[in-house]
Amino acid sequence: MDHQPGRPGTPLGAALGALPVPRILRRAVDAATAMRGTRRLEWLNAAGDHIGTTLDLDRTAQELADYAVPELADAAAVDLLDSLLRGGEGERSGSAEAPRTRAMAVAHIDRLRNLEPDPVGELTTAHPSKVAHQCLITRRPALVRRIAPDQYEYIAPTSHAALVLRRAGVHSYLALPLVSRGVLLGLVDFLRSGDRPPFSHADVALACELAAKAAVFVDNARLYGRERTAVVTLQRALLPRAAPSTPGLQVRSGYRPAVDPGGVGGDWFDVVALPSGRTALVVGDVMGHGLAAAATMGRLRSVARTLLGLDISPERVLARLDLAARDLEEDQVATCLCAVYDHAERTYRLASAGHLPPLMIDAAGRAAFLDVPPGAPLGAGVIPYDQVTTEVPEGSRLVMYTDGLIKNRHEDVDVLLERLRAAVDGPPVSLPDSCEAAWTRTDSCGDGRFDDAVMLMAEALPQPDADVVVWSLPANGSAAGTARRLVRAQLERWSLSELTDVTELVVSELVGNALRYGGGATGLRLLRHDRLCVEVSDIGPDLPQIQHAPLSAEGGRGLQLINMLCRRWGSCRTPEGKVVWAEQDLPGGGSRGSG
Repeated sequence: MDHQPGRPGTPLGAALGALPVPRILRRAVDAATAMRGTRRLEWLNAAGDHIGTTLDLDRTAQELADYAVPELADAAAVDLLDSLLRGGEGERSGSAEAPRTRAMAVAHIDRLRNLEPDPVGELTTAHPSKVAHQCLITRRPALVRRIAPDQYEYIAPTSHAALVLRRAGVHSYLALPLVSRGVLLGLVDFLRSGDRPPFSHADVALACELAAKAAVFVDNARLYGRERTAVVTLQRALLPRAAPSTPGLQVRSGYRPAVDPGGVGGDWFDVVALPSGRTALVVGDVMGHGLAAAATMGRLRSVARTLLGLDISPERVLARLDLAARDLEEDQVATCLCAVYDHAERTYRLASAGHLPPLMIDAAGRAAFLDVPPGAPLGAGVIPYDQVTTEVPEGSRLVMYTDGLIKNRHEDVDVLLERLRAAVDGPPVSLPDSCEAAWTRTDSCGDGRFDDAVMLMAEALPQPDADVVVWSLPANGSAAGTARRLVRAQLERWSLSELTDVTELVVSELVGNALRYGGGATGLRLLRHDRLCVEVSDIGPDLPQIQHAPLSAEGGRGLQLINMLCRRWGSCRTPEGKVVWAEQDLPGGGSRGSG
């Protein structure tokens, strides 16, 4: 006959009957407990795949809250120390007063969506009677296994929130400190409600392990955030804070740091006012990241600014920068693009050291890349560099940038350059709108740029005829008299007659030096902007220097007079020879008369 399973007389029934019933139940309970413990251990081990996926504090806190619900709790909240969010270290030793915390993340099941925790982003409610307050002071877990009716006030932030907790059936509460490397970072608390059993000692142990893991991720995000803040602060401190006067140019510049601290470091730009109303624009990129790249960037920018202040041509500036880069102990290389705009001639002189090509946008909004020989990066030791000169129509714009503006991890550089060209190509818009369009339309990195970026955009403004006057001078001895007559008449038209005597003396000395040492003056230029500048050009290669003239000498004091009468003077080489210039302040602190 058939035997029913489990009844006496069957093999299974005989086996069960041979064992005492309590022992059977104990083994079943032990097996179920072991299975539950294994599942919890697997859940805990998987926490690292779901928490700390980024180095962002906000996101890490939210990932912790989301991971705990609903496996461990019905609701969770994460608070971090306010000092931590302001770049501080956290709390290394306990104190009688709990540190201020700020709500960072909340997660809950649907049934508890009407709870009233501290709003995310706001300072949390601090009161010595609160359970969370005691948890922060003692740095030990605080468990309220079964919440008594009069205990909700010590858990919820407000009296009304306590009433909501009670009505929602919340009956168990657990608060845990977030501590990593001995530093208190914040607090996480959990709630259980409804038919779910209250927190047990096993739950507390599991939650402590989860909090310890999460605290490490929070601390990593804190350290990365602090490093990024330090590098970005240094980077911004090394960049220009205010643009100088740029005659004939309207310049917009911008710097965007990388989201990842490892992507911040070596990009820079500069705008340098040069004599005769010219303007130098520089963009560079150190091939590296972090503090070392930022420090190298600062050194190269200082050298470049000094060289440009000496009125050295762009290709020679790059050659000197290459020597400076080779002398740096960091053994780093950099790319650089240097452009000098001459408002009177309406031209750019450009030279590149391995940098991406600049864009020229004409007055109709059509954009095209300029053909500038790229040269070798600074520090590579491959010189000289080639210079090109391009004319600049009125209303056109030059765009200089670093590769962080266009770079991503998926596309070829030619595709990215075409995207940049298309981003600024189109019907003319204002200079600020054009800059913003370039930033927006090239940001293809999703969560943000992974490399820092610099962009300079300069628009050529109309050239008032009254501001710049250029003359050719005769090659004979009448050049000085002709120059004095031309200058005198022009200063009268500019209502600057009070500068006539000094300017006539200056132009006489400059033309005399050109006749004596430069093969004869070839041109005279008078420019009025923030200052009055006189320029005399000749074909001689030697730059003038102030010499010590003995008392018995009849000459040799011309440059000394110019040095005393003018605000500053200098000289620079040109493809045809050189230019010697001198500047005076305008009367009335720089105001210009009617032209």
